[in-house]
Amino acid sequence: MLHEILHALNELQRQGRSTTIDLRSIPFAPGDQQRLLGTLGKGEVEASLDSLGSSTIYESSFAGVWVVEHKNASGEVIALQVEITTIPEILKSQAMDISDSLIRLSEQLSAPAEGVGQKA
Repeated sequence: MLHEILHALNELQRQGRSTTIDLRSIPFAPGDQQRLLGTLGKGEVEASLDSLGSSTIYESSFAGVWVVEHKNASGEVIALQVEITTIPEILKSQAMDISDSLIRLSEQLSAPAEGVGQKA
């Protein structure tokens, strides 16, 4: 598995190509998945999301190698992936969300300020 990650990391650097490895689809021997995650370690970046369950995303100790875990509302792991990419897709702002934010922020800026005596 580490060789596959190494190959994918090389492809990311050379071609800009991202790779996702679904760890739940791999028939690991007992303890092998935990050993893999232990070998990858944890880097400096971690994020949590709460949408239809919880998601934890962290960059491993190897830049560009991310671990993404999704749990359902009951707390059961429903997806566990290694993403070899500059930033996981789930962390990128979506075009529709950006459009909504533009509208909301514009509306907020055009509304009279409550309790504030100056213009922004």
